[in-house]
Amino acid sequence: MDLTYTAAEEDFRRELRAWLAAHIPDEWTRPGFWESLGDDESFRVRRDWERDKALAGFAGIEWPTEFGGRGGTPGMKAIYDEETVRAHAPRTVNPLGLAFLAPTVMAIGTDAQKKEIVGPLLRNEVIWCQGFSEPGAGSDLAALSTRGVRDGDDFVVNGQKVWTTNAVHGDKIFTLVRTEPGSQRHRGISMLLIDMHQDGVDARPLKQMSGASEFGEVFFDDARVPATDVLGEIGDGWRTAMLLLSFERGASGIGQYTEFRRQYDEIVEVARRLGRDTDPVVRGRLARVLTELECLRLHAMHVLTQVEQGRDLGFEASMTKLQWSETFQDLWEVYDDILGEDATLDALSTPGGDLDLRPLHAQSMWSRSVTIWGGSSQVQRTITAERVLGLPR
Repeated sequence: MDLTYTAAEEDFRRELRAWLAAHIPDEWTRPGFWESLGDDESFRVRRDWERDKALAGFAGIEWPTEFGGRGGTPGMKAIYDEETVRAHAPRTVNPLGLAFLAPTVMAIGTDAQKKEIVGPLLRNEVIWCQGFSEPGAGSDLAALSTRGVRDGDDFVVNGQKVWTTNAVHGDKIFTLVRTEPGSQRHRGISMLLIDMHQDGVDARPLKQMSGASEFGEVFFDDARVPATDVLGEIGDGWRTAMLLLSFERGASGIGQYTEFRRQYDEIVEVARRLGRDTDPVVRGRLARVLTELECLRLHAMHVLTQVEQGRDLGFEASMTKLQWSETFQDLWEVYDDILGEDATLDALSTPGGDLDLRPLHAQSMWSRSVTIWGGSSQVQRTITAERVLGLPR
């Protein structure tokens, strides 16, 4: 395991830090700022900022320069993840397009798709959603029922997708559709690229108990999609989807560690303000989760080392997802226990002044989801047992 970065990577760190310091207003770093904005306003501000960041050369860090990327190293991408968290940079408005769609298009897209999709996506001119989950096909994605019937040069699509991130703000959606009548399971599925603004596509928000509407549901009612807007081969969408999801592999978790470590310090401060920091049970739990965090950091550096050496981690990526999601959840369970019944309140009066708990509450509620999305912990353990450890089914 290599815990160091090259001189060129450290130069990149200094350059990135200087740009972030000059382009992140102080008010953005104050607790509760983003929660104080409405969903639409927050999205607009973050979209504009991220476009400027891309134009300054701080996006697509590992992408080839021919696609508008920086052509950097995995170490530079890890530094980018770390420094943007440290600087309280806004979270991306185009996460699924950047992480999954663009690398897939670069790998198997047609020349026209590469030209039309990658650059505009990097500059946030087009926001992409992912249409995989359906009301009857969540964890069992192969059971999807949304259908596309060939009509001349188009597919006519009918069906519903749910839990679609950025559905309301999305311009386009990459989605799995059953395009071969009578096909079952993994066969006969195609990945279609659909314009969200056309007739026959209706996106509706789903409000969460935190008040946010990050997710939505999408209804297709005779939406027409040109056959040229299939990513990969027609009927081979499952293979395309597996390639797309594989681009999450190799992520080292350094960004997650940096964010979780900062949140840990905020939780410790809450314990101090409430006089719980002397409770031996609380101190013991905080010590245990801090140990988990440091194990996550070391694992992240191990993964980064493997990626820099050109190793394809394959199914070992499940171990990273399992570790960071379980650690994140453990961290916020400690927070809930520190507050006890006060977890139902938005603010508390303390000797040092009122304590606004709303931003922390939002993180606590969000933590319940991370062991479900992106492959549940149960699924990740099964993959690790069978594909990494070689245990019997």
